[in-house]
Amino acid sequence: MKELLELYFAFLKIGAVNFGGGYAMLPLLERDLVQNRGWTTTQDLTDYFAIGQCTPGLIALNVSTFIGSRRKGIPGAIAATVGFVTSPIVIILIIATFLQGFADYPVVQNAFAGIRVCVCVLIIQAVLRLWSKSVVDKTTLALYIGVFLMTALSGVLPLAVPAAVLVIISGMLGVIIGGFRDKHK
Repeated sequence: MKELLELYFAFLKIGAVNFGGGYAMLPLLERDLVQNRGWTTTQDLTDYFAIGQCTPGLIALNVSTFIGSRRKGIPGAIAATVGFVTSPIVIILIIATFLQGFADYPVVQNAFAGIRVCVCVLIIQAVLRLWSKSVVDKTTLALYIGVFLMTALSGVLPLAVPAAVLVIISGMLGVIIGGFRDKHK
């Protein structure tokens, strides 16, 4: 029970500062879960983010569920997930109650502008961290360039490839490339 409460309160704290969500949360999650608590590794966290990106729901929420499950099975997954969503639900209810009357004030609009800038910086930092852990050789660079071009040019190409298809193809290529490398070691 103590470890379930620890999971709940750890993710309650993380959920309370989940500004920007997803990749903006990677530095915070890495510091808290990898460096401070030792609950996971940077590589596993990166993998959780990749899986979390491909599954329904918020990336950071999915990561909390994965880590809770890894620590204490289904009860851990539930504790971590509920912990993660508790703070945002309370904060959103409070904001929704009072924001309607304050949204047009310049100070509120300026605060949101500042928050957007901060979130952009956090996302760029997360992308750079993911890049350094994912694009590690010429093969992964080629895969990155191919997926990037297909995504960036999707509006120009005669057939836009859905992101889910790109993820599945990239995963399959990873298996093939990894198998090829293992045979030639």
